[in-house]
This record gives sequence, C-alpha cells and structure tokens, in this order.
Amino acid sequence: MNGFFDIPSDLDNTWLGLIGLHLREALLPVLAGLLAALPLAQLCVRFRWLYPPVLGVTTVFYAVPSLAVFVVLIDYTGQTELTVMIPLAVYSLVVLVPAIVDGVRSVPEETLAASTAMGFGPLRRYLQVQLPIAVPAILAGLRVAVASSISLVSVGALIGNQGALGNLLADAQKYGRPELAVNSVLTTAVLAILCDAVLVLARNLLTPWMPRGRRQRPKEAAARPEPQEAFAR
Repeated sequence: MNGFFDIPSDLDNTWLGLIGLHLREALLPVLAGLLAALPLAQLCVRFRWLYPPVLGVTTVFYAVPSLAVFVVLIDYTGQTELTVMIPLAVYSLVVLVPAIVDGVRSVPEETLAASTAMGFGPLRRYLQVQLPIAVPAILAGLRVAVASSISLVSVGALIGNQGALGNLLADAQKYGRPELAVNSVLTTAVLAILCDAVLVLARNLLTPWMPRGRRQRPKEAAARPEPQEAFAR
C-alpha cells in the first residue's frame, strides 16, 4: 500500500480532488439526462407512436463508441470536461427514457380518471400524480445510469487527463506504479456502490408504501390464524 495515495503531480489534484472531479463528471450528465428525459418520456406516453423512434435513436447513440464522440466534439469543446460529459448525458437517455415511460404507464387508469375529475390538467396530473407513482421505476433507471456513468468517466483519460480517477490508470503505466491502477479501480467501485446506496435510500424515503422485502418468520406465520379461523372465533 506504499504510495497508494501518492498522486503524481502531473494530475494537478489530490486523491480527494480526483474523487470530487469524478463525481462531478459522472453525476452532472445524469442530471442533465434526467431533465431531458422527463419531458421526452411524457411526449412518448402521450403520443405512443413517438416512443419506438425515440428509443431507436437513443439506442443508436449509445452504440456509438465514446472515443468516436470525443473525436467529433473535441473540435468544438476542446480537451475539457464538457467533451466527456456531453456523451455521458446522451448515453443516460437510453436508460432513463424507458424507465420513466414504463413508470408513468403503470399508473392505474382509475387514478388518472380520479385526478381528472378533481380538475387536474395534463401538466399538474403528470407532476403530482404520475411522476410520484413512477418514482420506483425512475430511481431504478437512475441506479443503472449512475453506475454506468461513473465507470465511463475513466475513458476521458484519453483526451488530456479528463478522466478523473481514470487518469491514474494511464499514470500507472507511465510511471510503472501498479498501485495507482488498483487505487483507480477500487475507488471507482466504491463510489458506484455508495451512489447506488444513496439512491436506494432515496427510494425508501420517497416511497414508504413500497414493500421492503421483509419476509414473515415461519413461527409468526404459523401462530397467526387464517382469516376464516379468526372470523369463526
């Protein structure tokens, strides 16, 4: 572990600084993708014919290698964080749009009819009825998008040290220090796990009505009378 946290001076950052940079480059694109996916998904719900082409276009963008996107963007945005974050925001759409569409479509028709009867317009119904019910599906999509974005940030090391923790991989080979590569891999994995845990916590707080997976103990189940038995007594 000697030199594990000894970051080379050419990165102009400490270990904690690289972590902050990595989180910024990973999470801001997902946030931008979410802001773009919300209205886009609503359009797909409202106009069903629009969903297949939108899903097709986002899938095609996701299939394009990030390095090829960097080559196109670098003439416009240079060797900057923006060059890394733009493709990550676009990649997040392929996960977030279907998640939001599926979540909104899962809202029961009776609930929509009741909200309409209460005078809710389309926008108010979407924001106050459909989105809250779709929160579990949205957060499930966010968990995938965040984990993917955290891992893909490292590719930015190919364009002028814009890969945050991924820069350690290049320096590990450059200086013959394998502990830097171990640092990069372990820290990135821990960040992904911690961010996922935060999203799970947010889901539990925002959806208190959802089951938490607690199984009933066999003894409790045996001791509890069946409804018919309880009624007979």
